[in-house]
Amino acid sequence: MSTEVKVLLVIGAVLVAATLAVAIALLVRLVRTRRALRRAGLPVERQWVFWGAVAYLVLPADLLPDPIFLDDIGVLVLALRSMRATDSGVGGRGAQ
Repeated sequence: MSTEVKVLLVIGAVLVAATLAVAIALLVRLVRTRRALRRAGLPVERQWVFWGAVAYLVLPADLLPDPIFLDDIGVLVLALRSMRATDSGVGGRGAQ
């Protein structure tokens, strides 16, 4: 293999590793948010959002091929926002 091909492969591997790290970090935040909601005694009304996001990350069927985790990251961010919205809607600023 030529040097250019090796460099491109290394760059590609670094990009895949970086997107995977972001997806895993978001998954950890999603799990922590779910645990915090349960510990606070708040009902987790949107449990399907949590499990749907986890299933989408784990299952091989994706909108984009698996080396590109942008769709997985998007699903995890949407699930995290949805669960945070549940948190602020039930026990957030409006409730006193």
